[in-house]
Amino acid sequence: MLIEDIKVSYREIPLHTPFKTALRTATEIESITVTIHLANGVIGKGEAAPTWVITGDSAQSIQAALEGPIKTALFHQDIRHFQTLLTAIQNSCVGNTSAKAAADMALYDAYSKWLAIPLYQLLGDHQPIYTSMTVGVDDPAKMAADAKKWVEAGYSRLKIKVGAKPELDITRITAIREAIPADVLLRLDANQGWQPKQAVQLIQKMEKIGAGIEFIEQPVKAKDLDGLKFVTDHVHTPIMADESVFSPQDAFTIVSGHYADLLNIKLMKCGGIQNALSIANLAMVHRMPCMIGSMMESSFSVGAAAHFAAAHPNVIYYDLDAPLWLVEEAEVIDYQGEKLYLSSSAGIGAVNESEK
Repeated sequence: MLIEDIKVSYREIPLHTPFKTALRTATEIESITVTIHLANGVIGKGEAAPTWVITGDSAQSIQAALEGPIKTALFHQDIRHFQTLLTAIQNSCVGNTSAKAAADMALYDAYSKWLAIPLYQLLGDHQPIYTSMTVGVDDPAKMAADAKKWVEAGYSRLKIKVGAKPELDITRITAIREAIPADVLLRLDANQGWQPKQAVQLIQKMEKIGAGIEFIEQPVKAKDLDGLKFVTDHVHTPIMADESVFSPQDAFTIVSGHYADLLNIKLMKCGGIQNALSIANLAMVHRMPCMIGSMMESSFSVGAAAHFAAAHPNVIYYDLDAPLWLVEEAEVIDYQGEKLYLSSSAGIGAVNESEK
């Protein structure tokens, strides 16, 4: 069953509301689509979103990798050599994790369609998924109003962006906590915005006032593993590594040295589902739970992440609200409040005729 063609296309998708973090403000996303065409007419689809400040990938570099070394690695190969092809994607070039993620999910999509089963069945299971909703970093009153709005919409878990102007973060969290019920869980994401000692001081203050923080993502710079461990060792609140973990090798470093308590897996960081499985399995051996997250990306690539998360027992936290920020409707995920329902069709979901 040969791969007869590989096509790459580009599109832009506006956001209905600006998405603000300590690293950037986004008003639209770029999405690069790759389709793998099999000899029997089956089409596998994958998508990638460039995030300069995290992965270092641009739309141009993603397209170049997909149309160059990755296409060379897959073209005219037999999809029945599935594992070999997944490895070939990773070995095709250095870096380019977003492009590799798109090709990886397209291969998974095609293979599970060829088997006529949803991707989560290929991966093994289907546990329920309840996503958090993100509150972008802003002035305290605006963040409190946004938090109240999302709680009233049915979300019991809020991801709060902090780290920009750290001196305001306690005020931000206090304002949010006063605006919402006590049983709503808060997950903070500093996006590398704090210094290690500053992070410890802020977190300890939040613990003292009973801010109800479930965990805190990436409080310090991605490469500052000693700083990450310093924070982890000096607070009670669980600390999650995000930008510090791209590859299974990064995950091994984090879990073996206990630099953090939790890991955040994103397909655009790790290069796709195959590496995501390796990270989740490695963390499970060390009894370190994982979260599935996403960049600001399309609903199709978030759908691929959701299939992976639904199938893996060590992925117990979910941050998959990105499609809800886009002006277009979710393609392969049905959002019913905070609960996600996956497509039961074969693969990740159906490919539209216009994409064939």
